[in-house]
Amino acid sequence: MLDLLIYPALALYIVASLGLLFYGLNCYPMLFMFARKYWGKIQDQKDLESRYAKQIADGRELPVVTIQIPLYNEYNVAERVIRSVAAIDYPRDKFEVQILDDSNDETMDLVDRVAADLNASGTDVTVFRRTDRTGYKAGALKEGLKVAKGDYIGIFDSDFVPPTDFLKRILAHLVDSPEIGLAQARWTHLNDKDSLLTRAQAIGIDGHFVIEQCARSYNDLFLNFNGTGGVWRRQAIDDAGGWQADTITEDMDLSYRSQLAGWKIEYVPGIECPAELPDTFRAFKSQQFRWAKGSIQTSLKLMGRVFRSDATAWAKFQSIFHFTHYAIHPLMFIVSLTTLASVIFAANFLPAWFFGVVAIPLIPAMIGPSLFYMVSQMTLYPNEWPKRMLLLPVLMTIGFGICLSNTRAVYEALIGKKSGFVRTPKAGDRKIKKRKTYQISKTAAPLIELGLAIYCLFTMIIAVSNHQYGLLPFFTFFTVGFFTMGMAGLKEN
Repeated sequence: MLDLLIYPALALYIVASLGLLFYGLNCYPMLFMFARKYWGKIQDQKDLESRYAKQIADGRELPVVTIQIPLYNEYNVAERVIRSVAAIDYPRDKFEVQILDDSNDETMDLVDRVAADLNASGTDVTVFRRTDRTGYKAGALKEGLKVAKGDYIGIFDSDFVPPTDFLKRILAHLVDSPEIGLAQARWTHLNDKDSLLTRAQAIGIDGHFVIEQCARSYNDLFLNFNGTGGVWRRQAIDDAGGWQADTITEDMDLSYRSQLAGWKIEYVPGIECPAELPDTFRAFKSQQFRWAKGSIQTSLKLMGRVFRSDATAWAKFQSIFHFTHYAIHPLMFIVSLTTLASVIFAANFLPAWFFGVVAIPLIPAMIGPSLFYMVSQMTLYPNEWPKRMLLLPVLMTIGFGICLSNTRAVYEALIGKKSGFVRTPKAGDRKIKKRKTYQISKTAAPLIELGLAIYCLFTMIIAVSNHQYGLLPFFTFFTVGFFTMGMAGLKEN
């Protein structure tokens, strides 16, 4: 009977480990593509912005721009984002702000007061409200676009605070480059020093925005709009078929469809857009769940079109990693469950040194993600990166800890289970006297995660008793990650 369980589990363990090897090794070509183009491209982008700024100073006419702010019950941050967008340095007669407010709480009154104040001061601010939330964020953006005045459409989510020079800088990458349909700025962080959770998230996001987005953009690979902090050429949205709500990552979906329609995306890391990081474990898990499920939904929708397109073979190959990045969490989850079977099998049928030999080719794959984050920190913080990298174990811990939640997200996407767009609660400025607490629905996940922590601890004990010490680092992260998520979940419930 034991054999009937061990052999299938062993097979799953081998397949999942090879899958993680596949994703881990891809960090190296991404780092290479980043390094060979980054500094030259950064300088070219700076020069382009300088030339455009001089043209503006010499009297060049600026295009009409609409900035859309989609909101849904965002009382803590609504006023901050609206006023920061309205403060952008741009001619008032060529600047429109659309507040796409689907709220049903006190946010509505706050939005109306702020909009009235800004309109009185000369900024064109329009508040749009729908009778229902059909299509969620994508639906709101689509409805607002129908009456938008601008040929260029900027988008800011509620947790962002754009710099005042945002438009004049980012338009330099669009107006004289008719092939570019979107210019995307880099996310930075408003509250990264609040806790170990936010500090670790900041390193993870920096890895994506410094290494991955640059490598993709500068090497003619498919990349994605990050949903906020960017400006679209309106024609690119229309040519791609407009906003669609059949996935919960409408940003990634539109990005791919626009690139398949022939448009290019320019990523501009020199333009920074600060944003608020989720400050609770439940909010972080909710955000990651949406990104994981939506990316797999988008892959099911569009991967076939990508492989039938005239994109290069390398671009198509890299799109697999891009679409399915969150598959690493189901693979990790499978490894956490099946390692015990492999330890039992090895103890009975293999010499003690076997796993050590097998682990040798896995070492580069394990080091790859750490290098990914290290290079991003070296690039952004050349004097501080060693200190910041001390937080890498925290990032790894929460990465291991969310693999249960993200496995459920991937599973739901694969079976076609639909779910609504769950917005991530934002704390906003803690100095504000009146703040509203938004909750995410409670689940039984914390209890399951604590059970998994106990199971992983048991696996570690069995591994040690069978002299399989190489498994200890990984299962320490599994055990601590599941325990952290479980205890935080119970506390936040």
